[in-house]
Amino acid sequence: MIEPVDTEFDLDAYLRRLGYGAPLRTDLATLTALHRAHLDAIPFENLEIQMGGAIRLDLATLQAKMIARHRGGYCFEQNTLFAAALRAAGYVPLTCEARVRQGSGSALRPRTHMVLLVPCQERMWLADVGFGGDGILEPLTLDGTPVDQAGHTYRIVSNGTLHLLQRAAGAGWEDLYAFLPEPVHPIDFEVGNWFTSTHPESPFVKNVTAQRLTAGARHIVRNLTYTIMRGGTVQTREITRAELVPLLRVTFGLDIRDDVSFRALDGDSQAERLSQPSRRL
Repeated sequence: MIEPVDTEFDLDAYLRRLGYGAPLRTDLATLTALHRAHLDAIPFENLEIQMGGAIRLDLATLQAKMIARHRGGYCFEQNTLFAAALRAAGYVPLTCEARVRQGSGSALRPRTHMVLLVPCQERMWLADVGFGGDGILEPLTLDGTPVDQAGHTYRIVSNGTLHLLQRAAGAGWEDLYAFLPEPVHPIDFEVGNWFTSTHPESPFVKNVTAQRLTAGARHIVRNLTYTIMRGGTVQTREITRAELVPLLRVTFGLDIRDDVSFRALDGDSQAERLSQPSRRL
């Protein structure tokens, strides 16, 4: 389960993982710097699922995986870890649910995304280090002001009781996700995490993905397609299976074995064998 506020969190180890050495203050500048540093250091990835492992949201597991073992994670992992770091730094983040709308057409999706709302300097800010390659790079105010971040323009608008995170697309706006500005219980994230990591139709079960922001570029791997987005420029190429692990190591900074198998590319049985306790992933 997601840990309560008073769970021991190694803030120093987290800051070393981020390479963050500036003073910690509970102001917007520090919140923004931590948000960017987290995205720069800890990639978005679903490799544990693809290797046949389970996704656990307790802080001991998250710290061991994402800090000590230099791995990444997806939204529930990323934002649970970031929320713990913010609490340790003196912030009071609210953990909220979101319903992804990007690419959904008219389909209604479940609330399987986690976001944070952080009160800071008399305003509320959306913080989200777990949406991957299309997400915000810095906290975003809820007042509808369009903000450019690395070549993409974002805003948050109200729709009844919901708030919508939108990104400029052509002459209009694309909905990325909708969220309710109210705190959610840990068990709700457990249910969403279980669905996302185990349902056979979940995109995280059906696909390998890794995404990282570095040097102003967004690097995205989806199965054997590698995309680099830099400002308004998009470069995409197909890679071979043999190129994948070296790419994950060098570009994404992930500690992955040479002989690892991914169920979406290599079949379930190999990934399940690699997930046994006697074998280190």
